[in-house]
Amino acid sequence: MSELKYKKILLKISGEALLGSQQFGIDPEPVHNICQEIKKAYEMGAQIAIVVGGGNIFRGMKNSSKLGMDQASGDYVGMLATVMNAIAIQSELRKIGVDCRVQSAITMNKIAEPYVRFRAIRHLEKNRVVIFAAGTGNPFFTTDTAAALRASEIGAEAMLMAKNGVDGVYSDDPRVNPEAKKYDKISYDDIIVKGLKVMDLTSCALCKQNSIPICVFDFSLKDSITKILNGENVGTMVEE
Repeated sequence: MSELKYKKILLKISGEALLGSQQFGIDPEPVHNICQEIKKAYEMGAQIAIVVGGGNIFRGMKNSSKLGMDQASGDYVGMLATVMNAIAIQSELRKIGVDCRVQSAITMNKIAEPYVRFRAIRHLEKNRVVIFAAGTGNPFFTTDTAAALRASEIGAEAMLMAKNGVDGVYSDDPRVNPEAKKYDKISYDDIIVKGLKVMDLTSCALCKQNSIPICVFDFSLKDSITKILNGENVGTMVEE
C-alpha cells in the first residue's frame, strides 16, 4: 500500500453503468464486473469509498416533470434509486469476499447505516469498503456533488469518476462529434470556463476547494482502477 499513488479514494459510479444491455434497472453482469474491479483495488490495500448514481432507475429532474412531480419529490425518488443500487453492489461485493457497509444520507435503519462521518472513516481504516447512498440527503444536489462532498469529508486523496463508454474528458460529446478532442490533463477552471459537461460544476468547485484531483475514465476498460492507483495515465486527470 505504501507504493500506491492514492491510498484513499472515492469512486463515483454512474447508475447507467449498471444498465448493461437493458434500458432500465440493474443488470447482474456489469454489477459483477464492476465489483471485480473494485476487489482488485481492495486487495491492493487501498481504502475505497463509493458513491453510486440512480439514473438507471430514476432521473429526478427529467422524470419528475414527466410525472407531474415537483423537482424536490423527484429528487427524493432518485435518492431511493441510489439506495437500491448501493444494496446491489454491497450484495455482490460480499459475495466475492469484500467486506463493506452501506451508509445512507436518508435514515433507513433496516437496510443501511445512517451516514456518520467518523464511523465511515473508521470502516475504511478497518479495510471495509463504504458505499454512500441517497446522495447528500437533500434535493437539488446531484450525486456528483455528493461524491465530491463525501470525498472531502473522508479526506480522499482522489475522486475517480467512472463513466459508461467514455474514456475521459472531451471538448465535445465524442459519441455525437467524432472530431471531439480528448484531454489527458485539464484544470478545474477549464471545466468551468469551457462548460464541459463531464460533471456537475458544484462538484468540480468543491474538489478544487479541497485540492482533490479527479480522474475521469471508462470503467469498461480492464484494470483501470488498479492502474490509476499505481500512478499510470488513465483517462483524464483534472487538477490545478
